[in-house]
Amino acid sequence: MSERLSSLDLAGLSESVDLECKAAQGRDGRGELPEDFWKSYSAMANTDGGVILLGVQEKPRGRFRALGLAEVERVRKALWDNLHNRKQISANLLSEQDVEPIAVDDKTVLRIRVPRAPRQVRPVHLGSNPFGGTYLRRYEGDYAADDEAVRRLMAERVEDSRDERVLKGFDFGDLDMESVAAYRNRFAAVKPGHVWTDLPLPEFLERIGAWGKNREEGLSALRLAGLLMFGRAEVIRDALPHYMVDYQERPEARAEKRWIDRLVPDGSWSGNVYDFFRKVYQKLTADLKVPFQLHAGQRIEDTPVHEALREALVNTLIHADFSGRVSVLVVKRPDMFGFRNPGRMRIPPELAIHGGNSDCRNRRLQTMFQLVGYGDHAGSGLPKIYRNWAGQHWRRPVLYEMPEPEQTLMELRMSSLVPERAVAELTAQLGSRVAALPETARLALITAQVEGSVSHDRLKQITTDHPADLTKLLGQLVRDGLLIPDGAGRGMVYFLPWQRQTVGAAFDAADFGNRGLGAKPPELDAKPPELDAKPPELDAKPPELVTYHDWSAIPAQLQEELLALAAPVARRRKASPDVLRATIQALCTRRFLGLRVLAHVLQRDLDDLRKRTLTPMVQEGALLPAFASTRDPRQAYIAPMTENESK
Repeated sequence: MSERLSSLDLAGLSESVDLECKAAQGRDGRGELPEDFWKSYSAMANTDGGVILLGVQEKPRGRFRALGLAEVERVRKALWDNLHNRKQISANLLSEQDVEPIAVDDKTVLRIRVPRAPRQVRPVHLGSNPFGGTYLRRYEGDYAADDEAVRRLMAERVEDSRDERVLKGFDFGDLDMESVAAYRNRFAAVKPGHVWTDLPLPEFLERIGAWGKNREEGLSALRLAGLLMFGRAEVIRDALPHYMVDYQERPEARAEKRWIDRLVPDGSWSGNVYDFFRKVYQKLTADLKVPFQLHAGQRIEDTPVHEALREALVNTLIHADFSGRVSVLVVKRPDMFGFRNPGRMRIPPELAIHGGNSDCRNRRLQTMFQLVGYGDHAGSGLPKIYRNWAGQHWRRPVLYEMPEPEQTLMELRMSSLVPERAVAELTAQLGSRVAALPETARLALITAQVEGSVSHDRLKQITTDHPADLTKLLGQLVRDGLLIPDGAGRGMVYFLPWQRQTVGAAFDAADFGNRGLGAKPPELDAKPPELDAKPPELDAKPPELVTYHDWSAIPAQLQEELLALAAPVARRRKASPDVLRATIQALCTRRFLGLRVLAHVLQRDLDDLRKRTLTPMVQEGALLPAFASTRDPRQAYIAPMTENESK
């Protein structure tokens, strides 16, 4: 055993990786591979990977106690035996280096590093049937994947390119010919004299990959890529019922839904991917300042910022899972550009940022964009975005995924790494303490000031410090009262003491609420849902309502009121579910309360309260969540208003 850790080290580790601890003591107390190990293995493999520690107890959440394994080799042998048993688990992702004994508080513990499974292996499932045997990792733990999620994983596994499919019954009459003509004109301009330029339309579309043959069934028709690129929105939805593309220009640097310009498939234009790209790119770059430069006597209208925005927009479209229930969304604000596509990345974000790795979800779309000069070579688009943004001395782009619903987001902020205004605001609040802080600590506070919050992952992106040092630094800032933590493990985020914790990062997750299952596409309603349907917290939230995540931030008078309301539950070790639910609704009437506040006043365990009571109440409509994703570390709850209260 070359590595020795302490319980404090595990607390830090839980912020940098997905960590699952299992006592694994067995009936005789000597150590045994627990049955629920395989659920965690499947869930981590199908999500972001993680670390499982056998012989460590985590109770309550965030507090670790090493129990050790008396017969660690017996447990390790049972693990390897079952990894090669396809009746137990569908795939072995582990090597010898991934399974090793370590010392935690002088007790022998077995550490298993579970990698994120490549898409060609997912879903990793228990037993022989992926339906019912596939698990996903969520904020609360391991959850069985529903059939739709399993089918999506299986499609990702077998379809190298999701837009390759030839669509029976779809033909030239389903295309918007103005879009096709615009593409052909652009093709002729980019590739003058190319042999495809003067081909008849059917042959041209076949050459670029929009039209194809299914040789097994003996039919020729539009490919899905051709329908997406040139089709009419109403026809695209015949093949992809949840298809939606959305552009919003917002007037202020705030994560709210007010907009001054909007582009959605509303019948006034084709609604296809190519026209969306053309129109949105013009809007994104309309007011960019272009320095006067000449090349061969011609003025250069392109800049590194133009190039970065073009790459980001193309990437969003060619990597989108158009079968997903989330829309493609592009947001322009005075301080940033935001891009969202449905579906998670096919390779881990850190590999994509590094470059040289590519696994495009819609390769035919990618080729069609490249043929007219848009989009870079495979694996070089993201590095170019990061390089061009760094050339402006702006904050490093943020690329991240959300698992529920599955989506990938990129934020391009137009602010310097250390903006003078942010430093001035921090100095006004904290005085000379700011200048006395180490450089990385100052950067953490500035990031929280500029972006609304800071996290361990975000600091890893913008500093070169070791992850363990970042964990210690954040903990010290909390102890010094300079940051307020919220969440647990990898979901932990930190706010400045004076920040409203319901206001998230600039491209806020609240903007991406999950559309209800079975909901018809938004543009078929009188208004698209992003125009009409508000996130749940806005349905019942007057502007004066506030959110409390931290007990110390609640005024003393309100603390007394909350304690009095919670007394019927807090004074009893066991309270009936009906009494508990009624008390929670009373506590959350006309205010949002975070999980830690509720657990404090009710004297209940955080995880138990969330899993057994709060989540079912949300599902039943007895509580409204502040954010659509249950994983959001800023989650808070409010009781729905009655008709009399809402008047």
